Amino acid sequence: MKNFRFECLINGMWRASSDGKTTPVTNPSSKKLLANVPSLSKSDVQSAIDSAGKAFELWREIPARKRSDLLLGLANLIIAHTDTLAATITAEQGKPLAESRGEITYAANYFRWFSEEAVRINGDIIPSDSNSKRIMVIKQPIGVVAAITPWNFPLAMLARKMAAALAAGCSFIAKPAPETPLTALALAALTLEAGIPAGVVNVITGDAEMIGAALMHSPTVRKVTFTGSTEVGKILIRQSAETVKKLTLELGGNAPLVVCDDADISKAVEGAVFGKFRNAGQTCICVNRFLVHEKVAPQFTDALITRAKQLVVGDGMNSATDIGPLINNDALAKVTRLVESASREGAKVNLPPAPTPAGSTFFPPTVISNITPQMSIWKEEIFGPVCAIATFANDEEAIALANNTPHGLAAYLYSTNLNRALSLAERLDFGMVGINDTSISAAQAPFGGIKESGFGREGSKYGIDDYLVLKYLSVQS
Repeated sequence: MKNFRFECLINGMWRASSDGKTTPVTNPSSKKLLANVPSLSKSDVQSAIDSAGKAFELWREIPARKRSDLLLGLANLIIAHTDTLAATITAEQGKPLAESRGEITYAANYFRWFSEEAVRINGDIIPSDSNSKRIMVIKQPIGVVAAITPWNFPLAMLARKMAAALAAGCSFIAKPAPETPLTALALAALTLEAGIPAGVVNVITGDAEMIGAALMHSPTVRKVTFTGSTEVGKILIRQSAETVKKLTLELGGNAPLVVCDDADISKAVEGAVFGKFRNAGQTCICVNRFLVHEKVAPQFTDALITRAKQLVVGDGMNSATDIGPLINNDALAKVTRLVESASREGAKVNLPPAPTPAGSTFFPPTVISNITPQMSIWKEEIFGPVCAIATFANDEEAIALANNTPHGLAAYLYSTNLNRALSLAERLDFGMVGINDTSISAAQAPFGGIKESGFGREGSKYGIDDYLVLKYLSVQS
């Protein structure tokens, strides 16, 4: 990876903060310092915005085929640097190395997918009421795009935003999470290596509140795409009013997994293990609430406990590890609080968390049953490897329980009756539903939620639309 440095990328140049301030990045497993990255000043952030504004005028004029070729080249570079990128992700985020490698393939797929979509931004000719007039509709890039990305998938979440924006002809400013900026800076280096012009991609680090406000208040930034909490998403919605900015928001989730009485229990358990324990339960579409038919609940719970006991908790660099650490002490405190409150409120802790080394943020697989909608663990996004199980008696109750949340990102259900499964899926108030499947993310599929889980879609043929504006041309001959 050429020229990779722990500095910000602004206008094709590596930049430290103008006032010399930095922010430490630590390994969540070992607590060791990995690097210090710039904590940019407000003037530094403005430089990035100005750079992106100037670069947009150049990038939008580059032919779609050329943009396509550059994105495909970037995808190939990402794959070529899999080992380095995977080690970086695991070092700063903590997930097992195998999961990091999977994330790299997933991220590269977004650049490959949108390299193909770049040449398919088609308009329309609409019949006119007059023979002397033509009605034409064209699609054009919206302008400078700012992306604010989370720590749980530091490459993939950035890739699916950046790939669509660049394919559409937009310039790009990325603000990665303070916990995981190194992966974003590594991707920035690869954009230069791929030949993407200076200023088209800028990556900035520093105080989230200050940078977020600068991006939201800038009239140059025409679109912001954000993945994170619903609380912050609502703040961005309010701030966007000042400049009437376009937003794509992928916010909090509270995903149910519905296990019907006719489900294949072994498949449902394997789906639950992937959907709950991947990345230590720290995913936005992670199963948060298990809704299991009362007839099969004992069988499902016992099988899930057996599988959970087989999972190895430890440092992500260890090839035997299945579950890495939680991202920080705050995350550990939240998961601990939710498990303890559920126990106090009457839940049964079937598989309690095993002891972990003092001072660590490891949290072992935990299974809890007798969950009710009144409990905090039902209402809040756990973001940890805890299975919270409730039961239902019939399909009507299952739908009512599943939809009992202000969120609507992802949901899952298991049934061997396809008609029943499709009927339930249509009634679940979520933007994405996995039927006998908890591995639902793909570059060619539209990712996004409804209700308080946000709006807009990322990935798929629909994903590029959020980075385009329609222009109507009325042509009188």
